[in-house]
Amino acid sequence: SLQDEAFVVNQTVKIPEGVTCHVKSRLVTVKGPRGVLKRTFRHLALDIQMLNPKLLKVEKWFGTKKELAAVRTVCSHIENMIKGVTKGFLYKMRAVYAHFPINCVVTENNSLIEIRNFLGEKYIRKVRMAAGVTVTNSTKQKKK
Repeated sequence: SLQDEAFVVNQTVKIPEGVTCHVKSRLVTVKGPRGVLKRTFRHLALDIQMLNPKLLKVEKWFGTKKELAAVRTVCSHIENMIKGVTKGFLYKMRAVYAHFPINCVVTENNSLIEIRNFLGEKYIRKVRMAAGVTVTNSTKQKKK
């Protein structure tokens, strides 16, 4: 019923110092000291607009419960983009094996990882990192 639904749901995202944000037809561009991130939200029927250079507003009119939940999700994505261009992200991954010991070698100026002996294969798997991503091999290993 109409009483259960909110007419409008909106949420704002604060843009910190040193970060610029630009919105054009639900394409959000965030620039910061660590680079530029772009993300499109064109698959969602939302209003995204800059209220001023330090405040971005996301709002949804006459939405169902599921559509209104997307407002918070979009704000969280934009906050994560801001975090990515200021602090950056660090992911730690461990190569584990059951029988065949895997050997990982980092080459080409920390931008390519070669995985050898995966499931006993002779094929060398090469994984190239995206631009701005570096790989390092940890020195200490736990002996179990």
